[in-house]
Amino acid sequence: MSTTQSDRLRELVEPLVLAQDLQLEDIELSRAGRRGMLRIIVDSDEGVDLDACADLSRAISLKLDESDVMGEGEYNLEVTSPGADRPLTHHRHYVRATGRLVKLQLHEGGELVARILTVDDDGMDMEVPGVKGRKPTARRIEFADIAKARVEIEFNRKDKKEEEA
Repeated sequence: MSTTQSDRLRELVEPLVLAQDLQLEDIELSRAGRRGMLRIIVDSDEGVDLDACADLSRAISLKLDESDVMGEGEYNLEVTSPGADRPLTHHRHYVRATGRLVKLQLHEGGELVARILTVDDDGMDMEVPGVKGRKPTARRIEFADIAKARVEIEFNRKDKKEEEA
């Protein structure tokens, strides 16, 4: 079995990410003209700040300089978090989004925008906002029923620290 460049990058980068108590979400390789672009996407339950990205970027850069995994060409390295409106693709993404408003596309067709209340191994309990003065309603969604999911950006949402206070 041959090892791809992506596999080699993952083997090189993942221990550095884990050493910073972060999780490696994705590695994206692309071209920008003659230069390569290597984007490392990391996250954690507490989120990722700029200092953590900068520290990790320095560590990855040093490790890449010691290896031949990127070849001889020039490339740009970017270490980043997934962003607020990222797709939810793993169980841990749904757990991190507890309390957030999400937009679901269901396999049966149709969309649902609701707030995640709790997450277990099989699915989520959600609160569907009331429309035109109606009260919100509870709904259970199984992961098997979800085709796509994404966090909805809320500009007036209180963060967890404000809610706890």
